[in-house]
Amino acid sequence: MTTKAYHVADSLPHRVDAIEIGETPREGARVATLGHTITLSIEGLKDFFFADWRQDLIDLLVIAGAVEYCDLSVRRPSWGWARSFDLLVAVHEDDKWSAPHVRVALEEALAFLTGDRWSVSFIKRRDPVVKIKPHRFVFDTPDRVIMPYSDGLDSCAVAAIVEDEERGGLVRVRLGSKGIDSVKLPRRKRRFETVPFNVKLGKRQRVESSARSRGFKFAVITGIAAQLAPVDRIVVTESGQGALGPILVSSGQSYPDYRVHPAFTRRIERLFEALTDKAPTYEYPRIWNTKGETLAKASALANAPIWNKTRSCWQDSRRVSFGGTRRQCGVCAACMLRRMSIHRAAIEEPDSEYIWENLGAAEMENGAVAGFSGMSSAFRDYALAGILHLDHLAALSESELHRSNVRRVARETANALGIEIAEGERALTDLLERHRAEWLAFLASLGSRSFVARVAMVSPWH
Repeated sequence: MTTKAYHVADSLPHRVDAIEIGETPREGARVATLGHTITLSIEGLKDFFFADWRQDLIDLLVIAGAVEYCDLSVRRPSWGWARSFDLLVAVHEDDKWSAPHVRVALEEALAFLTGDRWSVSFIKRRDPVVKIKPHRFVFDTPDRVIMPYSDGLDSCAVAAIVEDEERGGLVRVRLGSKGIDSVKLPRRKRRFETVPFNVKLGKRQRVESSARSRGFKFAVITGIAAQLAPVDRIVVTESGQGALGPILVSSGQSYPDYRVHPAFTRRIERLFEALTDKAPTYEYPRIWNTKGETLAKASALANAPIWNKTRSCWQDSRRVSFGGTRRQCGVCAACMLRRMSIHRAAIEEPDSEYIWENLGAAEMENGAVAGFSGMSSAFRDYALAGILHLDHLAALSESELHRSNVRRVARETANALGIEIAEGERALTDLLERHRAEWLAFLASLGSRSFVARVAMVSPWH
């Protein structure tokens, strides 16, 4: 599916100006003021620009902030999906960004990722970002590979696998948090710890939750890190269900979620090639493996990761805290995949990691920790969505109805990875069959009377 084929006619473009304080906005534009709405983190810039001060990459961070502002502040239409944006950004190197091959590469990456129309133009900044004095870093081994790193299972597992295979040289770029391993490194060896920009939106301004621009934000940050390290390789940590599942099983009228798919990162490579003449290569070493297989491989290493410090849950701490301790909900799609994968890898994990300690309970209400008072219809919806997502994904391996969709995703993935289409189809079919086996084994472990198994048994894919 191409973005052009998916787009539907909509109203006039939403005009947004990401400009400096004191500049006159275009008529009818909403303003995201640089230095107020979109701010650069001094600490983040120190962590990134430790060796080279690059104005084109500073501009790219500001553009990513402007894109995030557009994405979160404009609600998607009630019918359909696509919005249209006319975005103006103040940059240092307006001539470079206005060059057709750079601008087209940027707009194509954004359109493919978000499912929206984008027209981006540029004006020259009046006041350049003041160059900061960078940190000094000490390195024991040459940098070899960049990895986006969070406190999730895939990050933890794939980092351990890559460290073992590469024998050092792994550079972690932390997305959101500082990462569960950051305390192991002395300060003089830590880089890329902080997302270098922030977008300030009030609660009433943040009206759209689909947040597809997060994929652009994190791809840009890892790509900039690769430019500055410098290295040519970026390892994407997602296993098959995470990279391909959101495209194979999309919900409702939503545009497929390509945030961690190679068809999107190839477009990011083209953007960096157009902008800097040096493109990193995004690698997907676990895309044809299940998350459970990835965890099992990492667990078998001599220096196996510590899993109990990782998080998968989508819920914020206010909703999943109990007894003064933050837990994970245990029933959203991310938690459900986590628990299924931990079961496949035979990893011991205490039930007290989750609000829903007992997935084997006959009724959902009875599975939560005793004394939990936050049960709501939203939690029930999250649980139903999580169960049905994994069950639908499991049904695809034997579904003639969805065969054309599976083949389309296999073809798109094979083209992005540069492999034969037949090889991609075989790999995806095998992956779906192994996911199905893991899902059925997990359901069996919960028992036929569990609320999870009963929801799965009456799903429309059985």
